[in-house]
Amino acid sequence: MAESGGVSPAVTWGLLAAFAVHDLEELATMPAWAATQVDRLRDSFPKVPERVWSAMSVSPGHTATAIGLMGLVVGAASADGARTGGQSPFFQTVLAGFGLHAVTHVAQSAVLRRYTPGVITAPLVVAPFSLWAWRELRRGGVLREVDTRNVVSSAMMFPLGILGVHAAAYGGRRLARRRASGRPAAPRRAGRTRPMGDGA
Repeated sequence: MAESGGVSPAVTWGLLAAFAVHDLEELATMPAWAATQVDRLRDSFPKVPERVWSAMSVSPGHTATAIGLMGLVVGAASADGARTGGQSPFFQTVLAGFGLHAVTHVAQSAVLRRYTPGVITAPLVVAPFSLWAWRELRRGGVLREVDTRNVVSSAMMFPLGILGVHAAAYGGRRLARRRASGRPAAPRRAGRTRPMGDGA
């Protein structure tokens, strides 16, 4: 049943479901795949310091954290889409970025000429769902007018979002390890106090 003259929940919450299916593949394959790529690069560039390869390694915990953070973004977009019957600009931008994300997966595998995490569900789940959802938005009369700015912002949304959640996952897990090891916090400089309520 359509919501407020818009589209059905299958369109809005379907985005979150399709994301979950797609990222289950990435969760299952990313750590081992990344380790293989690091080993290949290490053999090809033996003079590169080991700390560089260590920084490029992706643990299962890091992968799960990054996917979970991205899932929060997609879940928020789906909820906003459901609330507005699909009219939400946030939902439509995330949906477009998700669909374009399938192209990058296939292109990456084509360039590398091998499997890359997510390339199976990209053409089988991500692309078909995105095209169907886009048609439903148009049929429901809630699709925004698409201009160059919309296309660029949608195309950049997922790559930037992925970089952001990986950076957040790396920082969060590093902080957690520091706290677990019992390292004392760095002392504050004398004479510098932060006003209460200042989150900067």
